Amino acid sequence: MFPSPQQRQKQNVKSNVKPGFYTIELNKSVWVIPECYQKLTPVGTGAYGAVCSAECITTGDRVAIKKFTRPFQSPIHAKRTQRELRLLRLMRHENVIDLYDMFTPDNSAETLEDVYIQRLSDDHIQFLVYQILRALKYIHSAGIIHRDLKPSNIAVNEDCELKILDFGLARQADQEMTGYVATRWYRAPEIMLNWMHYTQTVDIWSVGCIMAELITGKTLFPGADHIDQLTRIMSVCGTPKEARNYIRNMPRIERKNFKSFFQAATPEAVDFLERTLNLDPDYRPTAAQAMEHPYFKQYHDPNDEPIADSHIEVDIEQDLSIGNYFRKNSFKK
Repeated sequence: MFPSPQQRQKQNVKSNVKPGFYTIELNKSVWVIPECYQKLTPVGTGAYGAVCSAECITTGDRVAIKKFTRPFQSPIHAKRTQRELRLLRLMRHENVIDLYDMFTPDNSAETLEDVYIQRLSDDHIQFLVYQILRALKYIHSAGIIHRDLKPSNIAVNEDCELKILDFGLARQADQEMTGYVATRWYRAPEIMLNWMHYTQTVDIWSVGCIMAELITGKTLFPGADHIDQLTRIMSVCGTPKEARNYIRNMPRIERKNFKSFFQAATPEAVDFLERTLNLDPDYRPTAAQAMEHPYFKQYHDPNDEPIADSHIEVDIEQDLSIGNYFRKNSFKK
């Protein structure tokens, strides 16, 4: 049962909540949100925030609300917050999360997110992975690398309509990169081996990891640390012919037979995984090429796979003070 307007007025006076907002406690966390969002249900938490689903009573839409955790606590937090909000403003695609609203009750910011992971039929997997690739075609055409694709950054509704979330680690493709990005389990090996230079195909590797997880119900490469992650990858994908000294000093490992390794997968799914989980990024398909694979033939439609009108330029990579990040971050859509 939600507080009445009179109760909210008392709460707001007592806690100095600005007019039009109300407070509610969920999972021992206090949320201060506009009154138009009701029926909050906790969805998940992460290092950078918590997520609830809610209903917008003015439109009847179901939305996801992300409460950022200390978004301006440090320059690193501030950069990630600004990066995500500014990219979400500029992305316009059916399979990329829309920025519906931004608001702040004091010195914190909120936007939207959702999570998913479950075991699905092959038809469902085809449709879900196709939508990820369809979104990536658009994102990559805008000159952006997501860099943090994982199940918890993908939202799916009851109709299996999918949206990619969380652009806090996204970068422009022509910039020098940093190595410590993406959740380790879904991280392409070249990020760990050649951290200053990698391409949009790091996202394609992540797609392969996600698809394998949907097929088997288990994380494909659950590395405990940097070295263990590389070891697990090579135990499945083999040792590359050309590698850095660390790799060359390891015992030679042959690539596993993917047909035997992914016994629950169809032949087309196995072939697609072999292409996406290629240690050589130059041999991985682009998102556009991946959608042409026979595995997605019932969904692939080149006339309904849009690209961005132009590259997205977001001037968010220079190091600023926390105050400057906050001033640059307008909370008006």
